[in-house]
Amino acid sequence: MQDSARPTDMLRQGRIDDWQAATTHAFTRELADGSLPEHKMRWYLQQDYQFVDGFVRLLASAIAHAPSLADSVPAAQFLAVITGPENTYFLRAMQALDTAPCFDPAPATKAFQDLMAEAASSGRYENMLAVLVVAEWVYLDWASPVHPPKDDLPFWFAEWITLHAGDGFEGVVGYLRDQLDQVWPTLDTPAQAEVTRLFHRAVELERDFFDAAYAA
Repeated sequence: MQDSARPTDMLRQGRIDDWQAATTHAFTRELADGSLPEHKMRWYLQQDYQFVDGFVRLLASAIAHAPSLADSVPAAQFLAVITGPENTYFLRAMQALDTAPCFDPAPATKAFQDLMAEAASSGRYENMLAVLVVAEWVYLDWASPVHPPKDDLPFWFAEWITLHAGDGFEGVVGYLRDQLDQVWPTLDTPAQAEVTRLFHRAVELERDFFDAAYAA
């Protein structure tokens, strides 16, 4: 299948303005060059850390609904990264920035939490993939151009970039996209419409979250 014909490319194209706004956002540009004010990064870390629980549940649900063991193994390996190195990064970064986990979601945070919960509770593998693909692919798209990070970046910037770029993370996004691309032709029209709705909503919310973090 040529890239131009991939369902995931088609889905992304349907919200390309929001996608480009999220992946070239002032927040991530300033994070990459080290000029992002620390108070904005504190807000971002406190809010983004609140996604971990819902994301773990969504990813675990996708693992449980994968069509085969072979289809589930890469997701299970990625789950270990989320609950291991990424979780540890959040705790270290918040400690270094003299802040603590927060469990009071901002509106943009709550909206994405609700979307993840909706996809997980649907019991539909393709719906779970729709949100997972966006959540990870957006990050790959903004982080890859600034990877490897500048040598003089503090770790709370540099490690956030390295967690979302490089061969390992590219493999995760490629796997998630492949899974959605493969299931797409098997879906009837209403199921494809639901995947499209969830995918596009996730893109909109990624942009909203970066907007909220930058305005913090």
